[in-house]
Amino acid sequence: MKKKYDVVIVGSGLGGLVSAIILAKEGKSVCVLEKNNQFGGNLQTFVRDKTIFDTGIHYIGGLNKGENLHSYFSYIGIMEHLKLKKMDEDGYDVITFEGDPNQYPHAQGYENFVQQLLKYFPDEEEVLRKYCEKLVYACDSFPLYNLKNEGGYQNEVLSINAKALLDELVPNEKLRAVLAGSNFLYAGDDYRTPFYVHALSVNSYIQSSWRCLNGGSQITKQLIKQFKKFGGETYKHNEVVGFGYEDGKLISAKTNNGNEYFGDIFISNIEPKTTLKLIGKDKFRKSYYDRIQGLEAIVAPFSIYIVLKSECLPYRNYNNYHVKDAARIWKAAEYTQESWPECYMVSMNVSEENQVWAESLTAITYMRFDEVKQWENTKNTVANKEDRGEEYEKFKNDKIEIFLKEIEKKMPNIRECIKSVHASTPLSYRDYIGGHNGNLYGYVKDSNNPMVTFISPKTKIENLFLTGQSISMHGVLGVTIGAVVTCSEILGKEYLVNKINNELKAKE
Repeated sequence: MKKKYDVVIVGSGLGGLVSAIILAKEGKSVCVLEKNNQFGGNLQTFVRDKTIFDTGIHYIGGLNKGENLHSYFSYIGIMEHLKLKKMDEDGYDVITFEGDPNQYPHAQGYENFVQQLLKYFPDEEEVLRKYCEKLVYACDSFPLYNLKNEGGYQNEVLSINAKALLDELVPNEKLRAVLAGSNFLYAGDDYRTPFYVHALSVNSYIQSSWRCLNGGSQITKQLIKQFKKFGGETYKHNEVVGFGYEDGKLISAKTNNGNEYFGDIFISNIEPKTTLKLIGKDKFRKSYYDRIQGLEAIVAPFSIYIVLKSECLPYRNYNNYHVKDAARIWKAAEYTQESWPECYMVSMNVSEENQVWAESLTAITYMRFDEVKQWENTKNTVANKEDRGEEYEKFKNDKIEIFLKEIEKKMPNIRECIKSVHASTPLSYRDYIGGHNGNLYGYVKDSNNPMVTFISPKTKIENLFLTGQSISMHGVLGVTIGAVVTCSEILGKEYLVNKINNELKAKE
């Protein structure tokens, strides 16, 4: 099969689908190619024991009217179709530490955020307000974060280290740990993580926090629906294995089933390292190719998915970030076999029909890829089944047991409510989502050398663009804005931002 499009997009993650809609709305013929059985990348869901689990979307921020993600989702036409549940306004995230009975809340709304923490830190009002100001300032340094054209981020914002800023700003050690308590959201480390990554990750949740009822794949369904409304075409089970290249430009994407898709413009929503390898080392400057291949991937996750017995465990309308040792909050990915897991995040799911009892629970912690390296040559997806063997199953079951024992310390009755337990390792994330070594959030960003870890959506191949969590920022908001950044390279930033703002005004 040979087809010709204005734009060919490789990979159907959120960045690819948002880019697809923006460009299809401009009247361009666009197709999206996906290797898996399911569209959506990190938005994918799966079912165990008739229960829906999310791969990567456990909550979303910034969806109140007038907030940034609400604006972007309204522009692409999906906002009004999402089924959402607002999380606990007085604590959408709760931070806990081993040996400390307190549950420290991160509340919605900046004033409420301060007031809820003052209950535990009554002398720290000035510090808390300064912290909130720093968050807002960092976010305001990125114009597209607030749908603005003018200005650009100050380079100094990229170089501020998150831990260093908190150490300087917050003398109280426990409060410092509480403010950094959800750093699992971006896999923070003490030496490199920039403060802007912390700010962009937590700010939108402080604005407003939401769960997707019945799973995050509803976002994918709505995106595909909108895309098709504008004439877009999607093809799953089409893994891109190479590109046609002529006169310094890409001319086609070739898939594993012998199809070839021709295009004027190509956007890769897959792993940048993989993209460059597929196109060929000789097509790029050596320094650029080597820099991208040399980027360090963020640590990978290990997750357990628990199907709960009905009406057994009351639903908690917040996430729990638990840290064993507050002093090691920035070092939890440097665990030993004896100390694992040093931190984890627990998130409950609730059905649309019954919001009193939890129907499932997901717990996620860090796992370095070297723990599963012996099975790295196996591949197992719905479209491509392969048994990794008994030893791998034993490894998973041993890890489930260790993890469950940790969770039991916080939830002593959890075992009597368990119907079944399932797990995913870095290999599952690698095979289904395509991230290098199954990483959580793309590549490490380094406050010491920001430009070395920066990837532009525009490449030296004039008709190749990049999008996805490795470009700009990860997370639903980060990737959506990243797609706008990618499309603004094609359409013009001023034109696109004005068009989005004008259309939103017209809808009001």
